[in-house]
Amino acid sequence: MIKALIVDDEVKARNVLHHYITNFIPEIGELRQAASADEAHDILKHFNPDIVFLDVEMPHKNGFDFLQELKQPAFDIIFATAFNHYAIQAIRFSALDYLLKPVDPDELKAAVLRHLERKSESGENAALLNNLVENISKPEVKAFQIAVPASDGLHFFKVEDILRLEADRSYTHIHLVGKKPFLASRTLRHFEEMLADFGFVRTHKSHLVNPAHISRISADREEVILSDGSAVEISRRKKDEVLVMLGARKS
Repeated sequence: MIKALIVDDEVKARNVLHHYITNFIPEIGELRQAASADEAHDILKHFNPDIVFLDVEMPHKNGFDFLQELKQPAFDIIFATAFNHYAIQAIRFSALDYLLKPVDPDELKAAVLRHLERKSESGENAALLNNLVENISKPEVKAFQIAVPASDGLHFFKVEDILRLEADRSYTHIHLVGKKPFLASRTLRHFEEMLADFGFVRTHKSHLVNPAHISRISADREEVILSDGSAVEISRRKKDEVLVMLGARKS
């Protein structure tokens, strides 16, 4: 049985989430509510939840303030937020889960299922939360550090360290400057959406390339050559689009 805590200053939002959980999420057997970060801290003195559904935008102390006051939380956090690009990017870059308001019950169910899948990786949770705390202290998204869980542990790196990403069914090979590539259990589409602000180039259905590391386009216009000397295919379907995007780099 999962125990959960809802932390949100809006009564309607708390009630809606409570309704969805009690009616659609039988895995959660005990549920509490808090209207503020301070009230949540008081509840946590005598209640040990498995999941905290945490609103990001709250007065006095927001969700990130609450997070910064925690010391090595043993529970999983699923953020809830109205669309806030900076907050969502900070959460995504730290490989943490979030729900967009108004909460969709199917998305809620999926988030709880992901929590159950992550339970065996609970030792990584503190590191991911610490990364989020570091990210939200940065003045802009480009300074964020990305956290990516993999079978060999957590990998941390900056956007500027990425050479390219290569799809492998529902997984992605991530190639970094000066490091061995590793396999992430996320789709290429996931990373394409995360990196949309950074101009990454989809040269092929299986390849996403960091434009900062493109040295040139091959003479036959069929490959991009990266700063490490590797070559990445440009598909026939993508060629015109890629050449337009990288026109200033043509050899």
